[in-house]
Order: sequence, then structure tokens, then C-alpha cells
Amino acid sequence: MDHDDHDHEPDPDARVTSPMQEFTTSQALTGGAVLLVGLLVVFGVPLLLG
Repeated sequence: MDHDDHDHEPDPDARVTSPMQEFTTSQALTGGAVLLVGLLVVFGVPLLLG
């Protein structure tokens, strides 16, 4: 039986994953703002309603 039913990349070292990609200060600040809004929704709203 042939169990090799998935695709193989020709050069796995050429693949770029997210932790390896560079990002700008603007992108980092945007991520921080999204984090703060998320934390406010998750923790702030229940505290205000409770």
C-alpha cells in the first residue's frame, strides 16, 4: 500500500512561515491596538455589566 498521499514541497527550506517574516513598527502597533481592544472586550465589558 502507498501511504504517501500528501504533496511534498520541492525545497522545504524555501518556505517562509509567519515567525520568520519581517514586520514594520506600524504593523506591530496595529497588533498591539487590536490586542488592547480584545482585552477590553474580554475583561472590561463583563466587569462593567457585572
